[in-house]
Amino acid sequence: MRENIFNFVNPKFFYGWIIVGVANLGIFSSGPGQSHTFSVFVGPISKDLEISTASIASAYGLATLVAAFLLPHMGKLIDKYGSRSSLIIISIILGISCIFFGAASNFLMLTVGFGFLRFFGQGSLMLGCANMVSQWFDSKRGFAMSVMALGFGISMAIHPPLSQLLIDQFGWRYAWIILGISTWIIMVPALFLLAWDSPESVGLKPDGIHKSTSNKNTENKIEGLNLSEALKEKSFYILGAMWFGMAMLVTTLHFYQVTILTSQGITKEFAAAVFSISALTMVLFMPFIGKLFDKFPTRYVLALGLIVNTISLLSITFASNDFFVVLYAIFFGINNAISMTMFGYIWPRYFGRKYLGSIQGTGQMIGVIGASLGPLPVAFAIDYVGNSLITIRYLSIYPIVIAIIAIIFLKSPSSLSINKKLE
Repeated sequence: MRENIFNFVNPKFFYGWIIVGVANLGIFSSGPGQSHTFSVFVGPISKDLEISTASIASAYGLATLVAAFLLPHMGKLIDKYGSRSSLIIISIILGISCIFFGAASNFLMLTVGFGFLRFFGQGSLMLGCANMVSQWFDSKRGFAMSVMALGFGISMAIHPPLSQLLIDQFGWRYAWIILGISTWIIMVPALFLLAWDSPESVGLKPDGIHKSTSNKNTENKIEGLNLSEALKEKSFYILGAMWFGMAMLVTTLHFYQVTILTSQGITKEFAAAVFSISALTMVLFMPFIGKLFDKFPTRYVLALGLIVNTISLLSITFASNDFFVVLYAIFFGINNAISMTMFGYIWPRYFGRKYLGSIQGTGQMIGVIGASLGPLPVAFAIDYVGNSLITIRYLSIYPIVIAIIAIIFLKSPSSLSINKKLE
């Protein structure tokens, strides 16, 4: 009966693409918890609360670090209650967190506010959306993830200039209240009306495959390692090191892009507008990146992403005129396209979807820890050395090392049935 309802309008249309649309809204709505939004608030908060850049980075890092260790528990809750119910609660609390952050009047409140925003925005909301899409797709997962992740590019394009406009018009505190209310308006109705946990829950199959075309012996079987089994696999630690570094270094660029570019003579307005250039590049490259993940050996695609990460880090250190700023923005946009597709793709790709929440939550914890530590070296270089460029160039070595390790050692667990072309 449920399958008939979902096929009523057009039997050839797979409802999973509606799920991707909802998840796309979710990734966009995580914007208030993302570094590119915080980037335009650093100056106003520092001036209003009379707190140094390093102190704000420390509050951000500490809060993010604490939030990171809660993500495996969120993953288990998603496994238990499903992504739809979990995402509704997460979205409501994220809106409240925005309003609380806007009321911060001291370092402690700022730290707690950062914690809530990072846990429910950058952590839990993205985790739940990736989990939901992963359940609905298998062979088309890379492309589906890339479409979902377009929400991040749209957020990059909209949230920084919108936040700057709100700051200029209403002040940074009221800006956060508006961001919180907008989260409720965008996400809660969409989740209530359109979201479903998995295709099996409504009588469908992943990728829209009709039951009659499935292997009868496996059609009801959802494969996947549990967390204990995944932790015994070498691939988990390679992927963890990869995601740690990617999250750390991408966050560093998001958080300090405006600060780094203005220190090299770029205007504040152009430095903020660079987010839009990167976002447009990300949107244009995203479908292409998704197809790469679906068609080519995964370890080579991941290595390519790490090399682009290195190029992004190096290029910002030379961005002292408009041409090099635009060049950096393009590479950083490609970097974001790869990292955002990677974030939702790698865990179900290597460990299945049966216990995806707990594994994805642990993987997300590793990434958020990286994100929490990422801004600190650059912050201390800015405050105590006066120049962050040498520090960034040293950091660019890390992705190259992990890329080499991935090409040589990254393999799928032997217990899972994996599409051989991805190996």
